[in-house]
Amino acid sequence: MMQLNHRDYKDWQEGLTVQALIEACRFTWPKLVVKLNGRVVWPEEYGATILKDTDDLEVIHLLGGG
Repeated sequence: MMQLNHRDYKDWQEGLTVQALIEACRFTWPKLVVKLNGRVVWPEEYGATILKDTDDLEVIHLLGGG
């Protein structure tokens, strides 16, 4: 089963892309870091990166402050 942020992601479906998952989960933060199986996925790759049922995906939002 696919993992999203260290939890089982039960809504995986064939052909699911990183972009579609971000939209479905409503990750709306302006600055995201996405790692797929330990490798960084850049924003321009989100739509072309297809997720497999065995993938480990992390979506991390960055915060700023001072």
